[in-house]
Amino acid sequence: MLQDLAAIAAEAGTLLKARNQTIAVVDGSTGGLISASLLAMPGASAFYLGGGVIYTLKGRRMVLGHPPGSLRGYTSAQEDYALAQARLMRQRYSSDWAIAETGASGGSSHPLGVASGTSAIGVVGPDGIEASVRVMTNSDDRLANMQAFTRDALILLRDTLAAHSGT
Repeated sequence: MLQDLAAIAAEAGTLLKARNQTIAVVDGSTGGLISASLLAMPGASAFYLGGGVIYTLKGRRMVLGHPPGSLRGYTSAQEDYALAQARLMRQRYSSDWAIAETGASGGSSHPLGVASGTSAIGVVGPDGIEASVRVMTNSDDRLANMQAFTRDALILLRDTLAAHSGT
């Protein structure tokens, strides 16, 4: 499955390299698969600046470096929250683009009660470009959900980059 994900990521990576642009990544319930997929492309250091996996509130503060309370009111697996994380990551890394995923992969209960198989993905870029999607698989299969969320994140990234080819 990583080969399939890497193929989609390579399309996004090719667009980023062609534009001499960079990206930073916040993985949530994808557990690092978004980053791994992008890094599978040879020469990824030309566009991939860094990323982190956020799995706790403490981890979120460490990865995003946001002021205490600045994300209060957001809820996991919602598009506005994914976009807020992506904005913070883009700022933290001074990247052209950022992508964030937040959700519940399944296999155990989510601390905030988010239904298994639910994810939100946000992409932010230059000139105020933003795109997001909410994914619901209606499944409790943790590994399948992680792969589905990663696939949808990479597709959103690729399609957003392609739609804004002049950016």
